[in-house]
Amino acid sequence: MKTHKDLSIWKESIELTLMIYDEVNLFELDDRITIGKELKRTVVSIPSNIAEGAARQSDKEFVKFLFYSLGSLSELETQLIIAGRQNILKRKHQLQDAVIRIRKMILTLIKKIKVRIEQT
Repeated sequence: MKTHKDLSIWKESIELTLMIYDEVNLFELDDRITIGKELKRTVVSIPSNIAEGAARQSDKEFVKFLFYSLGSLSELETQLIIAGRQNILKRKHQLQDAVIRIRKMILTLIKKIKVRIEQT
């Protein structure tokens, strides 16, 4: 791996971030200020933690930051459920699918790195 930018999970989470930003831009002002602000804050932390973890000196630290990303992803999913129940999401299913796909990718990468850790 050269940098975090070479990781497909980082690229996918950047795409999710852009999707959330686009979605929030469609919200009415009040929703943009409340739930929109939280959605944007949360989604940005997903690729940010992946990037920070990839830059760390050890696989154990990388796994720790991947778990932080997973936590942020769960937080985002909760916020999307709330926004969906308020009927303010235009691309609800597309966003939910992206969350599921990224969760699988994070968990797969965690398992792969843990195997590598055990082999050393």
